[in-house]
Order: sequence, then structure tokens, then C-alpha cells
Amino acid sequence: MFDTVTEWAFHIHLIMAISWIGGSVFMFVLGITLRDKKAQQEVYPHVGPIFGWFEVVALVALLSSGAILGMKYGLFSLLFHDNGTPISHALNMKLTLVIVLTVATVVHFVIAYRTNGKERTRKEQLLSRGSSMLIFFLNLFVMHYAIVLRNIL
Repeated sequence: MFDTVTEWAFHIHLIMAISWIGGSVFMFVLGITLRDKKAQQEVYPHVGPIFGWFEVVALVALLSSGAILGMKYGLFSLLFHDNGTPISHALNMKLTLVIVLTVATVVHFVIAYRTNGKERTRKEQLLSRGSSMLIFFLNLFVMHYAIVLRNIL
């Protein structure tokens, strides 16, 4: 039974990671290339909420499936008792990045949700764009450590 759950968890984790990172790249590119204020006001109020809620579901699925995989492979003991091995280092790095990524996502989501269709203050604009950029770059590093872990396992 647990092997079937683990297999599903791995597939869900992989699909959600692809969706999360792909969506993040798309929104990052959209944010950089869509300079016209009027075009932004037409696009973001429609695309943003759909993407935002999908990303919340993806994040919950990633965290849940990651926890299942961590239990299956005994990674939590390595996480809390770092033994200096490559897997222990990669696991600690990935978890640290995921925590920061989750916080940045919550900050970005709250600001985007509260200000959708409204003018943002300078602080909201900086936090929103800064967290968006941080999410984009953190995704690349999380993906790197996920690949390292997968190669070791």
C-alpha cells in the first residue's frame, strides 16, 4: 500500500513542480515583457487570480507529497541530524529554500489578492515585484537541489 502511495506522491510532486516552476517562469517573463500599463491592467486581473489559486493548490500538493516522500526515504532523520553527507547537505539546502520560497509566495499572494484590480502603494509594488523575482530565482535553486536529491536516491 505504501509503495503505491509513494509512487503517486512522487508523480504528484513531479507534476506540481513542473507546473509551479513553469508557471513561475511564464509569469516572470510576462511581468518583464508587458510594460504597457494599460495592457497590464487588462491582463493581470484575469490571469493573476487563476494562476494564484492554482499555485496555492500546487504548493500544498508539493509540501504534502514532499512530506510523504521524506517519510518514505527516511529523510527527516537526515534533516534533523546532519551527518555531513551530500544527501544531508542537499536536503537541508532544499528545505531552507522551500521555507523561504513559501514565505515569499504567501507575501506575494496576499498582496496580489488584496490589490487585484486596484492601484498598489509603492511599498506593495516593491514587495510584490521583489517577492515575485525572489520566487523565480528560488525555484531554480530548489530545482537544482531536487535534481541532486533524485540523483542520490
